[in-house]
Amino acid sequence: MLTRRENLLRVLRHERPAWIPVTGHCDPYNQPSHEGMDAGLRETLKKVEWCDESTVAYSRALGLDITDFLAPPVSCTRRQVAKEVRHEGADTLTIWHTPAGDLREVSRQTRDDGTSYVREHLVKGPEDLAALAALFEDEQWSHDEALAEKIRARRALIGDDGVVMVFMPGTPLGMMYRVYTSVEALAYLWADARDDLQSLLGVMERTYMEQFRIAAASAADILVGMDDTSTTVISPAMFGACNLALTDARADLCHAAGKHYFHHSCGLIRDLLPLYRRTRMDAVHAYTLPTVGNATIEGGRPVLGNRITMIVSFGMLSNIEWDPAAVRATVEQMYRDAGAGDHIMFGMAGFPHRTMAQNRFLADCCREFGGLPG
Repeated sequence: MLTRRENLLRVLRHERPAWIPVTGHCDPYNQPSHEGMDAGLRETLKKVEWCDESTVAYSRALGLDITDFLAPPVSCTRRQVAKEVRHEGADTLTIWHTPAGDLREVSRQTRDDGTSYVREHLVKGPEDLAALAALFEDEQWSHDEALAEKIRARRALIGDDGVVMVFMPGTPLGMMYRVYTSVEALAYLWADARDDLQSLLGVMERTYMEQFRIAAASAADILVGMDDTSTTVISPAMFGACNLALTDARADLCHAAGKHYFHHSCGLIRDLLPLYRRTRMDAVHAYTLPTVGNATIEGGRPVLGNRITMIVSFGMLSNIEWDPAAVRATVEQMYRDAGAGDHIMFGMAGFPHRTMAQNRFLADCCREFGGLPG
């Protein structure tokens, strides 16, 4: 009998699967409403934490395939750079003291669970690039056996029901707008200090690749570069200039270790798909349809070609009123667009405003139109 794991791996080998995999996902931002939830599952999902077993429990409760996320088995030590943290009311000030100068970040907590946003980024202008490079140059990465054991244990827990992924840094350009600077500042850096910016990006990627080398030796099946790529923050020209050879190097490292490399792109990526096709990435992870995203299945498939898998989210169903007939019709169209299913998977996150009954209805639609096992 074909296992869920083998069926999922068939898709990544571009073979026709017995059914299009539909994977569940829970994290602190994506956890289903407890309304009407089974008491045992409600206790398990009472407080969802990063990298806990919530995704496994949620997926099994709905009869979904499993692609669970864990942290890479790496740890970092520093030699010359010091970190200072101060709290001022709702604000947290983080100051990095580097040989090339200080960097200051200010974040503000907005909820009791620790949710916060960055009010002041580390990099405000060209004068901060050397200090950020010094911060990365100071990093020393090593294998973390406790995290490696957690990956092995999760792999055993999942068994033949799916695969284990580890979330890795995005591209250096992506990490700049996600973490280290604002979109506006990055645009000015690209225009006014491009040579210095690209030198910094090279320093960042050397440390990221060391993490990839360590993670590729783990029990994980897939390494995912968490890039959140979107043309709302960078242009296709910027991605092309910075990320094509870099993506190939990451993919080649993963392939040499028998792993797959996914590029996480949960933004507006329609105009990036021709560039993705030129790389050796295995999948576009969190491929987001309208109205949240701007790429479609039927439009994106011929652009990506027949080698890159789409991991397509049902997220566009999260921002509409719940109408069972409309949901069923949308799912039917998605399966029609997916065709033979040899280059696509679907993902079902546990959105807070959706009940388990609604999630179960969505899963049942996947069984009706795609043969998802019960």
